[in-house]
Amino acid sequence: MSVRVQREDFDVGAEIAALTQGNMQIGGITSFVGLVRDMGGNTGSAAMTLEHYPGMTEKMLATIDAEANARWPLEASLIVHRYGRLEPGDQIVLVIAASPHRAAAFEACHFLIDWLKTKAPFWKLEETGDGDARWVEARGSDDAAAARWSANTGKEAAE
Repeated sequence: MSVRVQREDFDVGAEIAALTQGNMQIGGITSFVGLVRDMGGNTGSAAMTLEHYPGMTEKMLATIDAEANARWPLEASLIVHRYGRLEPGDQIVLVIAASPHRAAAFEACHFLIDWLKTKAPFWKLEETGDGDARWVEARGSDDAAAARWSANTGKEAAE
């Protein structure tokens, strides 16, 4: 279990290698990398600034990570989330789940990103190509994706 909130970019391959080094119980690794996307059009995203509350953010990410480890038989997990000003194509977030079994790794990774998206205290300020800026609102679709995990304990993926 590990979480980091940082300005610096990350190397996915190096993170996976460090997380799994020497652990021969791992049979499946899943990862998710979120990128800043250009929303398109003349007023597409020129950049996005992510803000957070230091201390509070890490604590919430650790809580989300601990929940995944309680629900699925994970050998290792990692959440890395960046903050600061990022441009289209930049990496924002990395989630890795490693388990003896692929189903648990897939489900835990999916759970981690769904809960991170709705429960982690990050705020996004989007700069448009025409110079405007707006705070990004939470989406109902993100809440719906996270809600499915409230009823699902994940234990079925352990088999």
